[in-house]
Amino acid sequence: MAVAGAEPRAPWASRAEDSRGRLYPEPGADARSAFRRDADRIIHSSAFRRLAYKTQVFSYHEGDHYRTRLTHTLEVVQVARSIARALGLDEDLSEALALAHDLGHPPFAHAGERVLDACMRAYGGFDHNAQSLRVVTRLENRYPDFDGLNLSWEVHEGIVKHNGPQQAPLPHAIEVHAERQDLWLWSWPSAEAQVAAIADDIAYDVHDLDDGLRADLFGVDELKDLPLVGAIIAGIEERWPGLDRSRFIHELGRRMITALIADVVGEAHRRISAAGPSSADDIRRLGRPMVGFSAGTAEAERAIKSFLFPRMYRHPRVVRTMEAAGDVVRELFERYMADTDALPPEWRASVEGRTEAARARRIADFLAGQTDRYALAEHARLFDRAAELR
Repeated sequence: MAVAGAEPRAPWASRAEDSRGRLYPEPGADARSAFRRDADRIIHSSAFRRLAYKTQVFSYHEGDHYRTRLTHTLEVVQVARSIARALGLDEDLSEALALAHDLGHPPFAHAGERVLDACMRAYGGFDHNAQSLRVVTRLENRYPDFDGLNLSWEVHEGIVKHNGPQQAPLPHAIEVHAERQDLWLWSWPSAEAQVAAIADDIAYDVHDLDDGLRADLFGVDELKDLPLVGAIIAGIEERWPGLDRSRFIHELGRRMITALIADVVGEAHRRISAAGPSSADDIRRLGRPMVGFSAGTAEAERAIKSFLFPRMYRHPRVVRTMEAAGDVVRELFERYMADTDALPPEWRASVEGRTEAARARRIADFLAGQTDRYALAEHARLFDRAAELR
């Protein structure tokens, strides 16, 4: 049977027919490749749908046009597929990894993760990348024959090695999963996984600048001294003098994405040509990433992050909201730990008879799966005062 989807061209690309398989063997049921089925399963998961109401930077009450975890994820998918196509890689595998990369993120962005990690410090901590693995291997309960989504080995590998090889001490979820499946934690992941990781950087750099400008946290003039960004701004001003602000911001983001993708593709070709891999496993064994920014663009990208940190992520307006949101996560965790009767019935049943550490992990699962608005509704249900994220 013919398999739908673009055939990877590069000899170092992953190939679905050569996949190391799934934890629970399944027959090939239709014309989709294994990696296409993985991407489709993630799209249809409950965890993926909940990303629509999870914060990226701005909480949902601040407006309908700022990014959420879901819109961020879709932008990562678009960038990842573009890079994978240009490099002759398996687009479906890069898409699946882009779709999955934030499934484990708790509500209220990195503030929620920091607080949940602090709450879980005595029980193994909390890491959203590791939680994404837990979501797709244990927490999604859709199929009669197994827990999780039963994704391909290559997707599990890419989720775990989001930032490269893993070394002890491992995050709790990865340590537990390593007893069931050898994901070559010592190696770099596939080229497709490296593409999904760099696509995440490109997407949030560009859309955070876009959201920050639209929220008036900073102005275009403040960006003119940034490498890469300043040159793009100058090009827009020369081509369209007096362009209205909304179109200007959109054009800036569009040109940045184009430039960053072109740089990654060119740099990946240079690295791969120098290294000479001939298979997907060669990519894993090289000991360094093959997909990344050139030295000059990496420096420019660091400058963008350095600009955004004080002006956006630590802006008083954002900090004030996220501190209040962190209090919501902390108070919910403490209440659930002290009084499991406060949990919904199905979650209450899942913690009965467990050790304190196991109970804490299940409560972390419950909290990490909550959307912003569900967490606020739970807080209003359990406490006399309503949380104000303003």
